[in-house]
Amino acid sequence: MDASSLVNAPPILTLTINPALDVSTSTAHVTGEHKLRCGSTRIDPGGGGVNVARVIRRLGGTALSLYAAGGPTGEAYRQLIAAEGLPTVLVPIKESTRQSFTVDETDTGKQFRFVLQGPELSEAEWTTCLDTLAASMPRGGYVIASGSLPPGVPDDFYARVARLARTNGARCIVDASGPALSGALAEGVFLVKPSLRELEAHAGVKLETPESQAEAASALVASGAAEYVALTLGGEGALLASKTGVIRSEVPKVTVISTVGAGDSFLGAFVLRLAQGRTVEEAFRAGVAAGSATASTPATELCHREDVERLEAELAARA
Repeated sequence: MDASSLVNAPPILTLTINPALDVSTSTAHVTGEHKLRCGSTRIDPGGGGVNVARVIRRLGGTALSLYAAGGPTGEAYRQLIAAEGLPTVLVPIKESTRQSFTVDETDTGKQFRFVLQGPELSEAEWTTCLDTLAASMPRGGYVIASGSLPPGVPDDFYARVARLARTNGARCIVDASGPALSGALAEGVFLVKPSLRELEAHAGVKLETPESQAEAASALVASGAAEYVALTLGGEGALLASKTGVIRSEVPKVTVISTVGAGDSFLGAFVLRLAQGRTVEEAFRAGVAAGSATASTPATELCHREDVERLEAELAARA
C-alpha cells in the first residue's frame, strides 16, 4: 500500500465508553484463602475501541479514539495512550475508570479473567459522548463502537451511535453483546462481529453446527440488521456472511498463549484493510491473521505487524 493511498483512505473513529486499565500477571496456582505470590505485572490501556485503534496503528494505519475516562485510573489510562501516540478525544467523567485483571496460572496453563463493570455515567456524561461523536464523525469513513456499556448508559446507546453514523454518512461497526448488540441490530449497521456465544444469545438458540451458524449470520443480513456479519469461532476459525453468501476461514497454526484482545485485533485489521481499498475477502483474511497473531502473544499484549502480514500471506496461499 503506497503513501498516497494511505492519505486518501477513509477515516476511522473508534468509540470506547467503558475503557479499562488492563492489569495482567501470573501465579503458580489460583486458590482461595491464600496470598498468591505473582510474577511480573503488565499494564495496558484496554477496552474494545481503544484496542482496535492500537491494532490499526500497529498495522500502519490511523484511527481517532474517542473514550470516556475519569479519576486516578483514568489519568493513568490517558498517559498510557499518550505514550503510544494514539490520536484521541477524551470525554471526562466524574467516577474513576475501571480496571480489569488477567491472571495466568502457570501450573495448568489456565487463564483467569476478572472484568469489572465500570463507573456509573450520568445522563449528561453519556449524552456528551454522543455529542462529541457527532462533532468528530468521519464522513465517508468508519465508526467502530466496541465494548461493554457501563452502568447508567442505556441499552440503546449503540443504536443511537448507529443512527448518528448513518445520518452523517459513516459506516457503523458494532462489537457488543446482549441488549446493546440487539439494539444496534434493530437500528441497522454496516458490520457486527459477534462471538458464537453472543450470536446464540441474540438468536435465542444453540448453534451447534456450521450450517446453523451460517444460517443465523445470514439471517441477520437478510433482515437488514447488518450488511456484514463476521462470526469469530476461536480455534474453529471464522465466517463472514453478506448478501453475496458466506465465506469461511480456518485459523493459521499458532501457539495460543492468551486470547485477550484477539477479537479487537480481528476488527482492527478487517476495517483497516477495507479503508485501504482491499477486497472484503482480503480484509477478512487480515482479521483472522491479526486475531491469531494476538492469540500467540502473552497476557494483554496485542499483535505485531510482521506476524500479521506473515499470517495474511499464509492464509492467502491457502485460498
